[in-house]
Parts: sequence; C-alpha cells; structure tokens
Amino acid sequence: MAQEFGTVIIGAGIGGGTAVEALRDGGYTGSIALIGADPAAPYYRPDLSKNVMLEGSDPAESALRGEDWYPAHDVTTFFGTTVTGLDPQQQRLTLDNGENLVYGQVILATGATPRTLDVPGADLGNIHTLRDAGDAVAIRSQLSRGSKVVIIGGGWVGLEVAAAAQNAGSDVTVVLRSTPPLKSALGKEIGEYFEELHKANGIKFVTEAETNGFSGTKAVESVKTSAGDLPADLVVVGIGADPTIDLAVSAGLETDNGVLVDEHMRSSDANILAIGDIAAAQNTLLNQRLRVEHWDNAVRQAEVAAATITGGDKEYDWEPYFYTDQYDLGMEYVGHGSSDDDVVIRGDKSSGEFIVFWTRGGDVTAAMNVNIWDVGDELRALIGKKVSAAQLQDQSIELTDL
Repeated sequence: MAQEFGTVIIGAGIGGGTAVEALRDGGYTGSIALIGADPAAPYYRPDLSKNVMLEGSDPAESALRGEDWYPAHDVTTFFGTTVTGLDPQQQRLTLDNGENLVYGQVILATGATPRTLDVPGADLGNIHTLRDAGDAVAIRSQLSRGSKVVIIGGGWVGLEVAAAAQNAGSDVTVVLRSTPPLKSALGKEIGEYFEELHKANGIKFVTEAETNGFSGTKAVESVKTSAGDLPADLVVVGIGADPTIDLAVSAGLETDNGVLVDEHMRSSDANILAIGDIAAAQNTLLNQRLRVEHWDNAVRQAEVAAATITGGDKEYDWEPYFYTDQYDLGMEYVGHGSSDDDVVIRGDKSSGEFIVFWTRGGDVTAAMNVNIWDVGDELRALIGKKVSAAQLQDQSIELTDL
C-alpha cells in the first residue's frame, strides 16, 4: 500500500532542505517526505568549491541540519533515492525501488545537471564535473603540488576550482571557447579583470579553443584541443548546467528552459510547485520571468513555496544575487544586468577595492562590490534608479545619496 504524505519535496539540496524547514516554521502540521538522489542530508553546496576545495573541510560540516533533525520534525526522508515517475492525475509518484507515494502537493527542487562533453575519451578516469559532495572530495583529493589540472570552461565553478587548484600548488590551465571568462555574465571589461586576476596568480589560459577529446589508458593523460594537446592529471569540466526537468516534462507540466511557475512558485498544475535552478518564475519586481542558478534564489524561493502551501502571501519580488571568493578577491553581485550594458567603475580597479555598476539608458541594472563590504543594501536600493555615470563614479557622494 502506498504511503501518503501531505507534501512531498523532490530534491534534497539547499532548496529542498530549506522548504522543509520553512514549512515547519510556518506552522505546517501535515506529513512531509523529502526525497534526494544524494545519499547525504541537505547541505550548503557553495562550500564545495570554497571550503571543501580550499580548506579540505568535510562536506558533512556544511549540512543544513543534522540527520536527526528530520525525524524529530516528523519528516520522512528518502536519501539516495530517485523519483522515476510523477503522475499528477493520480497525485502519485514512483521511486526507483518501485515504491509508490501519494501526495497532496509536491515541491520540485531537482536542481541542475552539469553539462558533459561528448568527445572521445570522456569516460576516462579523473575527468570530473562538480555538482555534489562526492565530486568535490574526488577533485580535492587529486589537487597536489605539481599536478597538471585542466579546467574546461571559464564560468564561476571553473574559475573557483582553478583558484582552489592553484592554492594547492597545482599547475592549472583553463580552456575557453571564447574570451574573456565570465563575459556572458559580466561583460568584456570585468571578464578581462577576472582573467588578469587569475593570470597574476599563475593560471594559464588557452583561448578560442575547442575541446576535441581526451587520451590516456585508464585515466586521462592529455586533453586534445584545437589549439594543441595539453598534459593533464585531472580535468574538471565546467561548461554550465541544464535544469533537471525530465520529471516535470514527463508529468506534462508547462516548461521552457525550466518549469514555468508563477510568482508564488505554482506550476501549471496547482498541486505542483517548483523552486531553485529549475524554476522559470515570474518576478514581480522586474515584471519578467527569470531562471536563476544560485543558492540564494533557491533558499528564498523555498520560503515562498512554503508560504504558498501554508496560506502566506510571499512572492518572487527580489533582485538576483550571487557572490564568489577567488584568491584575495571577494565580491557580491546584485541585479539583473546584461553583458552589453554600459559599465561604470566607482574606485580604482587596480587597487582591488571598487564597485561596478551596469546601466542601460541611464538606469542601474546591476551592481557588484569587490572587496568593499556592508554596502549590499545601498547597492540593492540603486537597482532600477536613473543615476548618471558621473554621479556613480563620484566617491565624494555617499551611496545613500545617489
């Protein structure tokens, strides 16, 4: 006989884990099931490319809650378990062990799946993507002085792993299809700043290059690129990720590069909500649909979904936010700028402490503080305001007066 639950959360990442807590904190008394393919309880994934890589910390230290928290709060957990079927008509789902669960409502928090390279030799050992704790531990165990590490891709994950590998004394090369890194996110000028930061720390870049394959016996020994072969003891592929929406598609939910949800996280099926990396959600502040792959968004959307279920009135009404730490650079970004927006620098980039504004038609679309702290609220307040470039650059004007 199928087990019955008031709410089933599919995906035990930071979004799924937060949804459980938010439901209980919001007074939800119904039964809850939390299902995750990862064998571990929910943990803070940003630590994988930061604390775990840089400091060799145990991923268990990044757990949202101890495993005993879940039974203590009447949450039935299915860790190391995959959902193979979701039937909205019967309000039933099937697990990989054949067991069926009946639900009142579902929160989909299945995250994103790293892209891989379909090239010869891709199945050799020591070729990794970074998604879960097992990946992080496997990569970190192979970072050592003099080891040859090749990073394919120059996004946030790729550059953070490059910094961690360099910190461990590895010889690091980053392969890019186009240059500079992060151009699609930050534009050419700031992308070049990050590239120079990495070069100053000993990272080599191979640019305008395609990765055509890998060679080796059992483990990778060389990366074949259009710019030549690169020796490698370890390869990390960081070429982006795709929303894991197979379950949603098979269930007949409306999708378009994510699960289409409203500002309250409800999908085209009123009993199914979606949050985090998979949610193409209506943002009421920006009056547009966004899909954002970042932990802050997953956490806040989890709280919205929980409020929706418990009768609250929260909605998706905030600016996107993310941060990174690389070498001695720490930065925070808020807003939704475009790579072709105008860039305004407040301060001196060469000092390593400055603020970047992105503007379009004089309106501030995004802002980034680099090694300048406790200005997040001020920057957030400027998003959407019309401020001249001269005023944004003028450090004699306080941020609160712009």
